[in-house]
Amino acid sequence: MRRIRFYEYGGPEVLRWEEAEAPVPGPGELLVRTEAIGVTLPSVRAVRGDGNGGGPPLPGVLGGEVAGEVVGTGPDVTAYTVGNRVTGLPFTGSYAELVTVPVALASRIPDRASAVDAVALVRGGHVALAALHTAQPVAGADVLVTGAASATGHLAVQLAKIRGARRVVAAVSGAAGPAKAEFLRGLGADEVVTYEDESWGEPAGIVLDGVGGELLPRALAACAPGGRLIFFNSGGGTVPAYELLAGAKTITGMTMRHFAARNPELYARHGAELWALARNGRLRPAVHAEIPLAEAARAHALIEARTNLGKVVLVP
Repeated sequence: MRRIRFYEYGGPEVLRWEEAEAPVPGPGELLVRTEAIGVTLPSVRAVRGDGNGGGPPLPGVLGGEVAGEVVGTGPDVTAYTVGNRVTGLPFTGSYAELVTVPVALASRIPDRASAVDAVALVRGGHVALAALHTAQPVAGADVLVTGAASATGHLAVQLAKIRGARRVVAAVSGAAGPAKAEFLRGLGADEVVTYEDESWGEPAGIVLDGVGGELLPRALAACAPGGRLIFFNSGGGTVPAYELLAGAKTITGMTMRHFAARNPELYARHGAELWALARNGRLRPAVHAEIPLAEAARAHALIEARTNLGKVVLVP
């Protein structure tokens, strides 16, 4: 099989297209022939070595969501069989023609849905729903979403409205700002602000921060007194503790690895909810580009430019 790997930290140019042995599924794992692979900001940051905790050990491989056909199963797997179409979240080795996926983080792709649909919907939707669940109650609240035009952010904007938010503010980088504003207003955002704006308007009771880093203090400042900031990004960052005290604000960290492990039944319900919302047209996942896996560097460059509207997908 072929895969993407990198032997030094750096920009998209360090990604290498190479031959490798096929992985063998262990206990509780599926072997999946990929048909679509999601590109994420955490993966882009990992290649540069500036994700949370730095980059992965070198030579590096990347994790992220995949979708495709089961072509093998681990010795104790009974819930899936060869030929099933699934989407899932391997935490390593996803940029490849064959990957192993934990059964606990796999789900079936409904009939008539494509692998690209699954990658655009499932992981970003799960992250957005988990963040909103952590922030609850959402109904009647004002919600601000950073990274709002991203694969997760544009779904979070829609899901906040679906869950009854009074006002949804989409915060985005200034790159392709007018296009992002039109895109997000079309998905239901009440307001669109850029990181460069002096003011983000009236503070929100709930802030979903998918960017972090230098933006984190600004996201906290946009949180209303007594409000809640849900931090689910790979960018790290620090905040002035006094602002938490003076504003009676709360920051809660959220990762899908821990959320899914601690809430398996809720994780499964969220998956079913995402597909139901997509089927009836209430949730519209957007695919910005489909790029050949061999050209993963081009996909990473697109994410780094911060101009994408929705999901960037690699296709083997």
